[in-house]
Amino acid sequence: MNSKGVSICITSAKGGVGKTITTLNLAGLYETLEKKVLIIDFDLASGGIATALNLDVNKSIYNFVDDYNNNRYKEFKNYISSYDKYIDILACPKDPRQASKIDSKYVELIIDKAVYNYDIVLIDTNHILSDINISTLDLVDKILFLVTNDPLDLKNLRSLITILQDINYNNYKIILNESVAPFKKYFSLYDIKNIINANIDYVISDSFYIKNIDNIIMSGNIITLDSKMPNIFSKDYTTLMQVITDMYNEEESK
Repeated sequence: MNSKGVSICITSAKGGVGKTITTLNLAGLYETLEKKVLIIDFDLASGGIATALNLDVNKSIYNFVDDYNNNRYKEFKNYISSYDKYIDILACPKDPRQASKIDSKYVELIIDKAVYNYDIVLIDTNHILSDINISTLDLVDKILFLVTNDPLDLKNLRSLITILQDINYNNYKIILNESVAPFKKYFSLYDIKNIINANIDYVISDSFYIKNIDNIIMSGNIITLDSKMPNIFSKDYTTLMQVITDMYNEEESK
């Protein structure tokens, strides 16, 4: 492709909210729209994208940075692993010790190369406000925050949103993910909005709780690429489809 793609960071204020699974599900839905997708795993020390997809990657972000530093870099595609015709992966390092050797100055370079090679660039991160993650938030077109019905998670997100508002960020949306812990319903949607002092743009319902999610992960499959999903999880399928069309169309209309 010659035009610039859309970059989306999927992040949160706390771990364990379903970022990786959501990233994969969004990638699957973009595939159904025949968009070429790159998933970048910026959870450098403990990322799980390649593992979740059963991909044995040969090169990672670390190899990209190392080659670039030592004048060995040739083409971006040399560091990419393919899942299928539409979804590619730029994996985190296999060895967590390599994560500390990746400087945040390379984030812009990686994202820039990615958006000119793909329709959609999905970036999975951890919840830590590291230099890598801050640089990512600064550079992407869209930010997607996942939050759960958990007191600590909500407090953390409230603090993070306050920071974003202070620096005039307005390119984010918030998803309440009720499928992670469907039996924990401490607060109503009204309460949650008041606690975080922000709107909830989308809700993934507790109906999307999948008992055999471990089996799906072990098989390396993406849930939204299952032909049965639109019927079994019609409400949440519609919600996720709304997410991906909003993210894409808002940028394309600019």
